[in-house]
Amino acid sequence: MKENLIIAIDGYSSTGKSSMSKIIAKNLGYTHIDSGAMYRAVTLYAFQHQYIAENKIDETSLIANLSNIKIEFIQDSLTQKNLTYLNGINVEDEIRTMQVSKMVSPISEIPAVRDYCVALQQQMGEKGGIVMDGRDIGTTVFPKADVKIFVTASPEVRAKRRFLEYQQQGKDIPLDEVLKNVNERDYIDSHRDYSPLRKADDAIEVDNSQMNLEETVDKVMQIIESKF
Repeated sequence: MKENLIIAIDGYSSTGKSSMSKIIAKNLGYTHIDSGAMYRAVTLYAFQHQYIAENKIDETSLIANLSNIKIEFIQDSLTQKNLTYLNGINVEDEIRTMQVSKMVSPISEIPAVRDYCVALQQQMGEKGGIVMDGRDIGTTVFPKADVKIFVTASPEVRAKRRFLEYQQQGKDIPLDEVLKNVNERDYIDSHRDYSPLRKADDAIEVDNSQMNLEETVDKVMQIIESKF
């Protein structure tokens, strides 16, 4: 297989993109970059500095302080997983809360935030040898990526997956609230004016509504291998 490929995996929330991308990156000996974690980290920063209050965003203050946000992915020596660090602090758990999930799409709509994150993503992946997942990797971040995958599943299936994740974490969040969040994020991500979520013309769609994680990984690996 050709070395130093750029593999872009886009799609809707809760399709298992990040989990799948981590495994594929490991299989290939590549670096995995979870672009969604960057937007979550910016959202967490906004909460920490009171730029979000009653679901309203102080965009002016957030934009003025984007240069103060440093996001890194550092591999855990025990688990070998990349953990998200915000200004030198491990925030992997904090960025996965429902509070952050509810506001990450509105934060991601802000053009200056997207420009900041896209520039960072391009810098991280400029040498190739990466699997990057997100919403606009194959359309905006790396429009010339070697492989583009677009992952989808029904909202109900995705909500159930996220609901079970929360249960495993000991979080008691009603399924209907999770489904509402999934639908709201889908709408915002797909309808924003700046770099919306959409399937790139040359992306291969994978609907994993009826697939588990292992089956999805196998399917995507087959696609990658068939191209090279």
